[in-house]
Amino acid sequence: MNNEKTIEVLNTLVEINNDRIEGYETAVKETDEIDLKSLFARLIHTSLTCKQELIEEIHKMGGMSVTGTRTSGKFFRVWMDVKAAITGKDRRAILDSCEYGEDVAVDTYEKALENNLEYLTPEHQTLLNAQHEMIKADHDTIKELRDLAAELV
Repeated sequence: MNNEKTIEVLNTLVEINNDRIEGYETAVKETDEIDLKSLFARLIHTSLTCKQELIEEIHKMGGMSVTGTRTSGKFFRVWMDVKAAITGKDRRAILDSCEYGEDVAVDTYEKALENNLEYLTPEHQTLLNAQHEMIKADHDTIKELRDLAAELV
């Protein structure tokens, strides 16, 4: 097993969770709606949990975890800020932005699992599959709320 490559794969997922954390922290600031603030806080918690589990695995392998975010994550947060400002904190616009971020997160997990199996132990695969399911469930929740907001317009 190539520890360096495994650490790289796990760090990619740390980054996407960092993106989600920062994105939802921004989303919390951009909405005045209590139900969305609560939802976004829950989604932050999901990513904090995933991130911590990933960091523990990286450290077990003697690696260093990344602390930053991906460039696409920074773009996502800036885009959300601009869109929220333009739309006056519109619920659907915020949920659209969140769904875009969720699409990226789900895709990142799927690619990690599909393209790197030879670098992941069965335990890592189990962990990543479980995290992918949580992220996918969060995505589906955001999508349902976005679709509902679209119907109400």
